[in-house]
Amino acid sequence: MKILLLSFILFISCQPQKKKLTAQQIVDKSILASGTDKVSNSEITFEFRDKQYSAIRNNGKFKLIRSFDSIKDVLSNSGFERFINEKSIIVVDSMALKYSNSVNSVHYFSVLPYGLNDKAVRKKRLPSSTINGKEYYKIEITFSENGGGEDFEDVFIYWIGKEDYLIDYLAYSYHTNGGGKRFRVLKEQCFKNGIRFVDYQNYKPNAENIKLIDIDKAYEKNNLKLVSEIILRNIEVSIIR
Repeated sequence: MKILLLSFILFISCQPQKKKLTAQQIVDKSILASGTDKVSNSEITFEFRDKQYSAIRNNGKFKLIRSFDSIKDVLSNSGFERFINEKSIIVVDSMALKYSNSVNSVHYFSVLPYGLNDKAVRKKRLPSSTINGKEYYKIEITFSENGGGEDFEDVFIYWIGKEDYLIDYLAYSYHTNGGGKRFRVLKEQCFKNGIRFVDYQNYKPNAENIKLIDIDKAYEKNNLKLVSEIILRNIEVSIIR
């Protein structure tokens, strides 16, 4: 009996150990699974909350556009510019920064996890999590001050499926306008030209003492309040060859 037990232990110990994936490897797999590796050479248009958005990205060059009424805001490698009735106008620096952040934020969230490999991004793997019976890798994203933008102190957490490597949930803490926390839950998803787009239900904690790292547990305990929905309409995608 002892010999059999020893043989079994030796057999187990000789088996190749499955390497634990790093945060970087998990993010890389998520980018491929969602097709957002194609975003870097694409033209994408969609509607969000009665505004028209379009993004042109081509080999490091980008132009992110928001249009509504007679106004067109353009954020590109050259900076920010606002047009009214197709004429460029002067915008004071403080407002240009505010408009830039607003335009960039919508485009950033629209094509996640694209952008999570930017130079300013720092990734950390947190203990895994289970939500509604599905297992997730849990990845924390923070930003370096150099290149991290005005909101570099914001913290994000992404729940990435262990089987499909897709993001079903995300959370973040922010400091602007008094600060707060949000938790987004997948509502609908679709693929356009191989790129995944997601609509979310947007929640906030019922209590300020709920920690960002525990916000998934608070969600399962119904301790979050639905505040809005993030829905992209009329999505069109062209891949630039």
